[in-house]
Amino acid sequence: MPSDIEIARAATLKPIAAVAEKLGIPDEALHNYGKHIAKLDHGFIAGLEGRPEGKLVLVTAISPTPAGEGKTTTTVGLGDALNRIGQKTMICLREPSLGPCFGMKGGAAGGGKAQVVPMEQINLHFTGDFHAITSAHSLAAALIDNHVYWANELNIDVRRIFWRRVVDMNDRALRQITQSLGGVANGFPREDGFDITVASEVMAVFCLARNLEDLEERLGRIVIAETRDRKLVTLKDVKATGAMTVLLKDALQPNLVQTLEGNPALIHGGPFANIAHGCNSVIATRAGLRLADYTVTEAGFGADLGAEKFLDIKCRQAGIGPSAVVIVATVRALKMHGGVNKKDLGGENIEALERGFANLARHVTNVRNFGLPVVVAVNHFYADTDAEHARLRELCSERLGVEAITCKHWAEGGAGAEALAQAVVRLSEGGAQPITYTYETESKLTDKIKAIATKLYGAADIQLESKAAQKLAAFEKEGYGNLPVCMAKTQYSFSTDPTLIGAPEGHIVGVRDVRLSAGAGFVVVICGEIMTMPGLPKVPAADTIRLDASGQIDGLF
Repeated sequence: MPSDIEIARAATLKPIAAVAEKLGIPDEALHNYGKHIAKLDHGFIAGLEGRPEGKLVLVTAISPTPAGEGKTTTTVGLGDALNRIGQKTMICLREPSLGPCFGMKGGAAGGGKAQVVPMEQINLHFTGDFHAITSAHSLAAALIDNHVYWANELNIDVRRIFWRRVVDMNDRALRQITQSLGGVANGFPREDGFDITVASEVMAVFCLARNLEDLEERLGRIVIAETRDRKLVTLKDVKATGAMTVLLKDALQPNLVQTLEGNPALIHGGPFANIAHGCNSVIATRAGLRLADYTVTEAGFGADLGAEKFLDIKCRQAGIGPSAVVIVATVRALKMHGGVNKKDLGGENIEALERGFANLARHVTNVRNFGLPVVVAVNHFYADTDAEHARLRELCSERLGVEAITCKHWAEGGAGAEALAQAVVRLSEGGAQPITYTYETESKLTDKIKAIATKLYGAADIQLESKAAQKLAAFEKEGYGNLPVCMAKTQYSFSTDPTLIGAPEGHIVGVRDVRLSAGAGFVVVICGEIMTMPGLPKVPAADTIRLDASGQIDGLF
């Protein structure tokens, strides 16, 4: 079969106005970026307020492995399949980050015959939203240092400036730096560091804001430093929010593209779920709900990360909730969770599948504990055997009482996921379900962290480093104790040890640090060795990405 990029290039794309017409979006609501990409106008989005909302479907997954699960591919395939069976459906995805594209993970536009297109533009720069977020964040950093340089009227303590810089690239050398060297004219030397753009609080605010006014208000709440007498300083205090909002004005308009089958998709915002909240923008999700009968969205990495944050943070803040949840699994990945090396996955191994099933079982149980109906989508790979798929369906039915459906959307497009689409419609008949959240907003921050660790991760307890415990106490004293928590930990395990696969129990979740994200409305909890600035692998994907003789991109996928 051709590669993903060959399939995408061979497709005949519809003019973006024709895609918009499917959902009744008029030409005047579109700001075109070429022939096949458009942004939806702020005025049009505001005009959707008050419309009845369709049904929301969340796609999540088991704990990721190098064998691949295909969550985005399944989201696209399910959206196409729902449209095939007569359900007017919108897909809502996150935008890809350049870091993984040039690092190890690759792009995020789906795969095979279940892709969003034009995939090269989507994966590289797209409409410039990430650049706008990086620029707005950088403007804030410049204004903070400028305020300190010119008399420091707010009495900011340069030892307690929390605002790090960002860049949309994996660059471990920037994790910790010393800035402002070279003399008096360059400011006051201090330690600083970079995060990847997706970890910026500006990204989180961008994805949770309801509109431009809410965006500016949230930016103003961001805490960036302390004074020498330990009072908090915000971006509003350094007069940064107006100019930052100007930089983000166009970016906040959701991006409309299409699937290979010509169905509409909104791709907007892109926080990682292992270091941020891992969901696309509230603006795009709400637009989808008001334009379509079904809106299919995904949350990053496994259900312990993306789905938990989607429900405990995004749904709680936005007042939305899913009618059904799809958990994506593969036979290959479950065999890896059962202890099989990647190079040995081609052979049938039902015993390993049964051992690895514990990972899927915990994710299903966790989602059900939120009070939500679940179906398992088994993403088919060519080396899978019928016996393995049959056994997985038996395990899901007998041990969990859920339906597992083999899906072939990678090879067949929407036609390969029609059975999944029918199951989702059946599960969604009751509409949005009330969510049983993991913790109450009134609980102490430490108790919220412990609730996630013990209820979802299977941990025995948490262990706070002294610095983290002191900061949590300070956050509560300042009135931030009612915020939800956003766990930053490895995506590969329920624990903080990426090598501890399957469904470990009784482990301790170590909390290394915490960060207040007052504008986004949560507290980031940094666990284990997770980094908010990733590094490149020994052999990064960038090594083989180039332009060929005809000027086309080669090696991106």
